[in-house]
Amino acid sequence: MGSPPSAPAPPPTAAERRLHLAAARGRARSCVRCPQLVAARTTVVFGAGDPDAEVLFVGESPGRSEDQQGLPLVGAPGRLLTDLLGEIGLRREDVYVTTALKCRPPSGRDPLAEELSHCREHLHAQIALVRPKVVCTLGNFATKLLREDPGSIKTLHGRAEVRRLGTRTVRLLPVHHPDAALYEPRLVDVLRADLALVPGLVELPEPPQPVPDPPRGTDRGVTPPVDEDPRGQLGLFEIDGPA
Repeated sequence: MGSPPSAPAPPPTAAERRLHLAAARGRARSCVRCPQLVAARTTVVFGAGDPDAEVLFVGESPGRSEDQQGLPLVGAPGRLLTDLLGEIGLRREDVYVTTALKCRPPSGRDPLAEELSHCREHLHAQIALVRPKVVCTLGNFATKLLREDPGSIKTLHGRAEVRRLGTRTVRLLPVHHPDAALYEPRLVDVLRADLALVPGLVELPEPPQPVPDPPRGTDRGVTPPVDEDPRGQLGLFEIDGPA
């Protein structure tokens, strides 16, 4: 007669998650899987913000300033995001900001598929440990990457959906990148309107989480979205602004 199944391990405490996040940062900073990135980077840009944030932002990859400072989304795009967050009652330090790729590609080129694959476990670890309710993808590239779908930010922005990212299920909200809004000023109001949806999404019940969690170290990828009743709690988020 076999032994009874063991009870699932209790979820880590906030203090334990902070320690695990610091360890994940250390693993990312010592990563040498992508020779071109290792040769060109000044530092590894892991992420910054509240490790217990309810809202997490994901951009594409660090730019020159981010690579020099070791922080994501700095300079004018970062200031714009900070200002728009202030309009909805959030401070920059209330959210967590990271990028899909943790190192700046040489000459600012687009990330390679292999590089993104290597970095996926770092991003999924951040999402699992911060445990956000809402993940905002910044711009076209991050939106396509996390949704694993070729849909354009022009049609997807401001449309929330339930997605599983690694071992965490979240409400995913694509928004325009602040950098794009600076180059195309009409997008500032579009970005403002989309970010105004965030407080309402945070107030919704947390999506059901996978039970049991996959074993540590596995990467289960992204599952298809869960449609929610358009007449119900997410109906008000089904808007379509300017492309």
